[in-house]
Amino acid sequence: MKKIGFISLGCPKNLVDSEVMMGRLKEAGYEITSDEAEAETLVVNTCGFIDAAKQESINAILEAARLKAEGKCQRLVVAGCLVERYRDELRAEMPEVDAFIGTNQINDIAQVCDEKVNTRSLPVIPLGNQSATYLYDESTPRVLATPGYSAYIKIAEGCDRPCAFCFIPQMRGHFRSRRFGSVVAEAQALVARGVKELILVAQDSSRYGEDLGQQDGLAHLLRELARLDGVEWVRVMYTYPTHISELFLDVLASEPKAVKYLDMPLQHASQNVLKLMKRGGNRASLERLIERVRARVPGIAVRTTFITGFPGETEEDFNELLAFVRNVKFDRVGVFTYSDEEGTPAYELPDKVEPRIAKRRRAALMKEQARISRRRNRARIGSTVRVLFEGPAKESDLLWQGRLETQAPDIDGCVLINDAPEGFSPELGDFVNLQITDAHEYDLIGQIV
Repeated sequence: MKKIGFISLGCPKNLVDSEVMMGRLKEAGYEITSDEAEAETLVVNTCGFIDAAKQESINAILEAARLKAEGKCQRLVVAGCLVERYRDELRAEMPEVDAFIGTNQINDIAQVCDEKVNTRSLPVIPLGNQSATYLYDESTPRVLATPGYSAYIKIAEGCDRPCAFCFIPQMRGHFRSRRFGSVVAEAQALVARGVKELILVAQDSSRYGEDLGQQDGLAHLLRELARLDGVEWVRVMYTYPTHISELFLDVLASEPKAVKYLDMPLQHASQNVLKLMKRGGNRASLERLIERVRARVPGIAVRTTFITGFPGETEEDFNELLAFVRNVKFDRVGVFTYSDEEGTPAYELPDKVEPRIAKRRRAALMKEQARISRRRNRARIGSTVRVLFEGPAKESDLLWQGRLETQAPDIDGCVLINDAPEGFSPELGDFVNLQITDAHEYDLIGQIV
């Protein structure tokens, strides 16, 4: 069997694409290896969202090309969003790559990994992937790259939002939902394999089902999945602020296994900047939204992201954003500096903000959030919490780690376990009770009770 290695970059939605490609290849008789040096074929699944992600993808391709030149690798395939954005340029500048496949060509992965196929003669799908129709379903093979107790389910693909800074609609195509029954069937199969945490992802999860004529599709799906035997947590990522329905909040509040966690990228709070971003709303409307969410779902953790340095952002606009964060006191915040992406409406906007100013504003916002997060975490000291056990801590083999339901994997903090009784050896994915004994800006410290 030919050994194939995968390098998957970018978001969890991209990771699902990698898992599907690995499933297709395994079905075709290939062996998946985690050792890139042993791989005879390497697949790099790229991200093309912002400058930093693009550079990471280019570096990964170049490293894979080095392995092809110097090691066992004989075939190199590049997939994903970067291909959708720069296919022609990549083909011209990287002759060492045997095949480029876009986000709508995942089912071609076994074909392009076949060394007998002349991949340079395959048809090239033009940029502006609006004719994209690809959706995987419950019958599609997947090789999970996540720990066995946790898995992502992509419930929709593409996006129709007009956000001025974003190229995703051109890379991923129009918004399209998977069938309700398909998602439920996949969830049932995952739970039967031992998965305890289901994480629903899409470019715009809150619109799930709209294109199929379903009203409140996400709420109905969340309720159905939260009632599956064997599941412990169902988490939703990537919701949009104008689509947080009453029924969705009711499901979060009433279903014990629907995680009390709202991931809702807001991007800014100044009406001026939001208008330039083509998102709408203002600070007052967003504050009312957060108040409504917290009133309807007591104890919910709210996570968001912001962009500093968007074209036209003044110091007054930024101060309004800073005041908004101080007032709302989010549980989790991520901040990005604006990336000027060709092909997006924002690329044509005047009044660009200097990168050093954008970075200074980002640092100020993160400093403020760190203070808020530290205070919120310290308020938990002395409480007893239920934690999903994840094994040895990433930062130290001397500690264990786990996650609260309000902590999503890889993007939020964790709970470090520093005082376990003799013989403590739960299985990965077990749930344990901890007493919180200390708190840092993003992580908590606990001991087994």
